[in-house]
Amino acid sequence: MVEPVLDDVNKLIIEQLQRDGRLSYAALAKIVGLSEAAVRQRVQRLLDGGVMQIVAVTDPLMLGFARQVMIGIKVTGDLRAAADAIAAIPEVDYVVICAGGYDLLVELVCTDDDHLLHLLNDTIRTVPGVTATETFVYLKLAKQTYAWGTR
Repeated sequence: MVEPVLDDVNKLIIEQLQRDGRLSYAALAKIVGLSEAAVRQRVQRLLDGGVMQIVAVTDPLMLGFARQVMIGIKVTGDLRAAADAIAAIPEVDYVVICAGGYDLLVELVCTDDDHLLHLLNDTIRTVPGVTATETFVYLKLAKQTYAWGTR
């Protein structure tokens, strides 16, 4: 796989799609000054190269998930193995290996508190190496953005 070049045109394409992932190739072509076919090829290379994804961002509350939480997790042993095991849980939407008070930060969405209890007690805490968890319950999402641009 050839990594896509992050030239000024590709960066502009990324920035435009961060603002509106539904922009047509024709609209992108006008903005960046290339043909529609050239933009389509560039976008495909960025997708194939793993530089970006184009997805629908949803509101979990609107989809029946009444509880969203961040969990700080302490792990002994291989952090990558624990992170991979937790990432395989369908309700988990974010896993990061980090430094500081926790080894992993994990975000998950649940239908209710019983669902959260099941995930914590029967799933996450049974992952080999997990020694402690601390759960931070989301009360209100104040900001979430994906339009941080490029460098």
